[in-house]
Amino acid sequence: MSDIKFSEDHEWIRIEGDSGVVGLTNYAQEQLGDIVFVELPDVGKQLAKGDEAAVIESVKAASELYAIVGGEVTEVNEGLGDDPAQVNSDPLGGGWFFKIKIGDAGELDGLMDEAAYKAFTASLE
Repeated sequence: MSDIKFSEDHEWIRIEGDSGVVGLTNYAQEQLGDIVFVELPDVGKQLAKGDEAAVIESVKAASELYAIVGGEVTEVNEGLGDDPAQVNSDPLGGGWFFKIKIGDAGELDGLMDEAAYKAFTASLE
């Protein structure tokens, strides 16, 4: 899983060449509870790192998913419209949100690997 990086905002990105698949971490979905609705970005949308990219509504609260890196949205997970609970059941797999063509690979350098992210979330407990 060394090709997955994590942010302090609890997003993950799986790097695939010059693109990435973006989603919400297991830690974040556990904090939110049952996800009931997801609003995804439009394909073709340009995002800067830190931009609001998606809206997540759970039984507890509404939250935002921020762009972990800047770039162009190339695909969205249409399946989340019918089954947003995939974010809960498979956050690092079928519960992905969108794919992005990475604008600046240097933005990946500030992200955490899995071990660092686990240590970060442990410090929040």
